Amino acid sequence: MVQITFVQPNGSRKTIEASEGASVMETAVSHGVDGIFAECGGAMMCATCHCYVDEAWSDKTGARTDDEKIMLECAAADLRETSRLSCQIRLTGALDGLVVHLPDEQA
Repeated sequence: MVQITFVQPNGSRKTIEASEGASVMETAVSHGVDGIFAECGGAMMCATCHCYVDEAWSDKTGARTDDEKIMLECAAADLRETSRLSCQIRLTGALDGLVVHLPDEQA
């Protein structure tokens, strides 16, 4: 199992035990995390699972693909260096303790 902490815009935190191999988005949706809409179900066809990877973790989650960069241009919230689509981050043991911050808007 891998722990992920989701940080809401107001600073409140929710830590979840997740399965390796699942995406951050799948984990958020299955645990009712507010702020991840995932309208396309993880097909990288929307940007409603936009998140900000905590800077301490940004190197470990990998680089954005060109397709992900294009979709992030459609995100409702401001983009940052650490912006990612949570559907594109697959959980591994190396991500145990991952912290992601949620934007103040998705749609």
